[in-house]
Amino acid sequence: QVQLVESGGGLVQAGGSLRLSCAGSGRTFSGYAMGWFRQAPGKEREFVAGISSTASRTYYADSMKGRFTISRNIPKNTVYLQMNSLKPEDTAVYYCAAGSYGSNPREYHYWGQGTQVTVSS
Repeated sequence: QVQLVESGGGLVQAGGSLRLSCAGSGRTFSGYAMGWFRQAPGKEREFVAGISSTASRTYYADSMKGRFTISRNIPKNTVYLQMNSLKPEDTAVYYCAAGSYGSNPREYHYWGQGTQVTVSS
């Protein structure tokens, strides 16, 4: 079993930055790829970024490239999402997830509770 806890969300002005953290626990956590997803009200859950279990590979949704950076501290069992140049359309609940290396939510088996990010214009 893997448990995930996100933190770092909040209210920020457009153009600002936030860093989200996802602390993982469980014996098998280090073997999973990790992903960040987001869901805005009335919209489907959307892939943001992913990172392999060894942190050797990362990938991003096109709209996040150049603005968001995913990273992973393996000894600390923590995954980060650095978000820069935030836009009002980035407003959503952000979730971290553990699973296979992919962008489909169905490839992920464990999910955190989510953290709210609100970007004001």
